[in-house]
Amino acid sequence: MSSLNDQGNLMYLYIDEIEPGNGTNTPEFLISATAKTLNETGGRNWVPVIVKEVGEDQYQVIGNSFIFAVAQAAGLEKVWCIIADESEETEKISKILSGEKIPQINLSTATRDEIKAALQYLIEKPESKLKGVKLPVVTNRIDEAPRQYWKDFQPITKLGCGITTAKVNALKEVFFLTPQPIPEPEKVNLSTATKDEIKAALQYLIEKPDSKLKQIDIEKATNRIDEAPRLYWKNLEPITKLGCGITKVKVNALKQVFFLTPEPMPEIITDRNILNSMTVTELKKMAKKQEIPGYTKKKKEELVELLSAIN
Repeated sequence: MSSLNDQGNLMYLYIDEIEPGNGTNTPEFLISATAKTLNETGGRNWVPVIVKEVGEDQYQVIGNSFIFAVAQAAGLEKVWCIIADESEETEKISKILSGEKIPQINLSTATRDEIKAALQYLIEKPESKLKGVKLPVVTNRIDEAPRQYWKDFQPITKLGCGITTAKVNALKEVFFLTPQPIPEPEKVNLSTATKDEIKAALQYLIEKPDSKLKQIDIEKATNRIDEAPRLYWKNLEPITKLGCGITKVKVNALKQVFFLTPEPMPEIITDRNILNSMTVTELKKMAKKQEIPGYTKKKKEELVELLSAIN
């Protein structure tokens, strides 16, 4: 393979000793027109081809493939080349520096400015799928999101930034991910938790591999749970009645991150939210204590109406 003495050197190599590698997708017109100009100006490629040695006196193009194609079209016998090493990293950077490969940035760790520059490149491309996306909005939403844990780009479609499922694959051209493991949070007391604590715990569950809560709308679930009378819950079953997508099949998953320290239910409750969260049996028991006549034949809606009207 290539001698260390040759690496980095400019060498004048016979063109028939060089394999084109991946070649170039440059239109034939540009190749032939440039080849004609090259011949008219002395036939010397002042910009060298980047090659690596693949055998004794055998080389392969890893950068500036367009120049090699032009040299072939011009009928040159020899071409000026720089000898590179055989590493994948060298081939990758050679293609990037010669404009044959788009550089990618790590979205898991990228700065806000890096995210903005990459998105701007995509938005401004001809026939871009991201044409209608507002750059400041999408930049801020992605920058503020917990992207260090993302395993793919799908969470972006839930940020409300204009990048839908149909558009998200366009991001793969400029971004890649190196996700960190999601740290397991300490259990949160759902009886007293803040809205932010509830949301963070739910997000952990939703983003876990094989999560039963994958399709849950986190904003909706957070709001419904936060507004519910959870201070009096003895278990997590009332969540299944909040209309937030967490069914009886899914509710047990919440035990991984939540626990309860319920307070005793007051004897007199007039708050409709609390009353609506109670069972008919509990409402009738309360109505009995309040000596409401005919309570045994009342439906839930009627019991809530009667109990909420007590002064």
